[in-house]
Amino acid sequence: FMKLDKKDMLLYAVTDRSWLGCESLSFQVERILEGGVTFVQHREKMLRADRFLEEARTLKGVCEKFGVPFVINDNVDIAIASGAHGVHIGQEDMEAKTVRRLIGKDMILGVSVRSVEEAIRAERDGADYLGAGAVFHTDSKPDAQYISHELLKDICSAVSIPVVAIGGINKENIKYLSQSGISGAAVISAIFAQDDLKKAAAELRKEIEGCLT
Repeated sequence: FMKLDKKDMLLYAVTDRSWLGCESLSFQVERILEGGVTFVQHREKMLRADRFLEEARTLKGVCEKFGVPFVINDNVDIAIASGAHGVHIGQEDMEAKTVRRLIGKDMILGVSVRSVEEAIRAERDGADYLGAGAVFHTDSKPDAQYISHELLKDICSAVSIPVVAIGGINKENIKYLSQSGISGAAVISAIFAQDDLKKAAAELRKEIEGCLT
């Protein structure tokens, strides 16, 4: 099992098939890991369960080659069956304490939060880290509720587990997240929508290290 380290949270990438073109997701994930991504969440809404499982196993292998944690979004069954290092859930999904019971104590559990109350409850219910957002406008979830910089700071100081900011983050606006207490930033299009994935990851990694350390 992979134990979570705060520095694993620095550059957290969430997969998205929208920009695959003729490449495979495993090829793209390998590129972003070469560029310096420190954590991968496999988010998949379209694939049939058998294809999803097969892909999850492949991606887990790629992540392990780089020593990077690999979690599945929302799907506890796939996370367990694929041997992923953990699972990430939102407030609309299963309750964190239920998920913790299903995955046991060794798998990583991440929970999305939008308030201090949700953050405290998630930590109490067994979360290893939190995803807080949306911190900026995001096209991947146009109806996402915003959280202010102040609220982000409050969430970070209310818990002892790492918090990653998510939502519309790119290399231009990431500097506004400094001094908030976050351990890292979660991105989708800031990496996957770019022409050179490895370069995009490397540039973001540099920006984040600059404003968080």
